[in-house]
Amino acid sequence: MNRLQNKVVIITGASAGIGRATARLFAAEGAKLVVAARRQAELDSLVAEIHAAGGEAVALAGDVQSEDFNKALVDLAVSRYGRLDVAFNNAGTLGAMGPTDGIDADGWNQTLAVNLTSAFLGAKYQIPAMAANGGGSVIFTSTFVGYTAAFAGMAAYAASKSGLIGLTQALATEYGPKAVRVNALLPGAVETEMYHTANSTPEAQGFINNLHALKRAGQPEELARAALFLASDDSSFVTGTASLVDGGLSISRG
Repeated sequence: MNRLQNKVVIITGASAGIGRATARLFAAEGAKLVVAARRQAELDSLVAEIHAAGGEAVALAGDVQSEDFNKALVDLAVSRYGRLDVAFNNAGTLGAMGPTDGIDADGWNQTLAVNLTSAFLGAKYQIPAMAANGGGSVIFTSTFVGYTAAFAGMAAYAASKSGLIGLTQALATEYGPKAVRVNALLPGAVETEMYHTANSTPEAQGFINNLHALKRAGQPEELARAALFLASDDSSFVTGTASLVDGGLSISRG
C-alpha cells in the first residue's frame, strides 16, 4: 500500500476496463487522480467509488483527440493538486477493421488519431509539467499486435499501437535527462468491452484465449498492477521499454 502516496496521476480511458481498474488501484495506493474519458456518467460513478473508499479523484470528460483537452487535463492536475507525477495514456480503439484494401483514409486516420496522436498530444503537455517538478512517469497502452504477432484485418490498429513503441523510445531518450521515464504496456487479450466487441462468441473467445500460454485472457486488475509498477518508484531505472503483460501469448499462440 501507499506506493503512490501523494503522487498526482492522469489516467485516460478511465471509464471502463484497464483504465478504470488502474484508477481504483492507484487511488488505493495513495494517488490523487485526474480521470478522463468521453462518458461523464461512468466517470462520475468512478469518482464516487474512489471517494467512498477514502481516495481522492476528480473527473474531466472529453475527447483525447483534442489538443485542448489534453492541455486541460494537465492544467486541472496542476491547479487542483499542485503538480503532475504520472500519466497513464490508456485511451484507445480497435478502429477500422477488415481487409486493408477496404479501409478508407478516414478510417485509417481516425484509428491513428485515437491510438497514437492522442498519446503524443498527452505527452506534449504532461512531460513539461513533470520535468518542472523533478521528473515523473509516462505510460502508454500499446499491444502485442504488430509487435510479436499479427492478425489479418487489423492493419490500422497494429500500425497505431506499434507506433506507440517508437514514440515511447524517442521520448524516453529525449526526456531521460530530465528524469521523466516513458514506457509502453503491451497487454495480451484482456476481458474488457473491447475484448467482447472483437470476440462476440464463445468460439471466438476460446480461440483467442487458447493463443496464450496461460490459456486465458487477462483481467483488467492484472494490467493495473503492471501499470502500478511502471508508475511507482519500484521502476525507477526502467525507461524506454515495451513491457509485455500478455499471458505468454508471444511465446505460445496455440
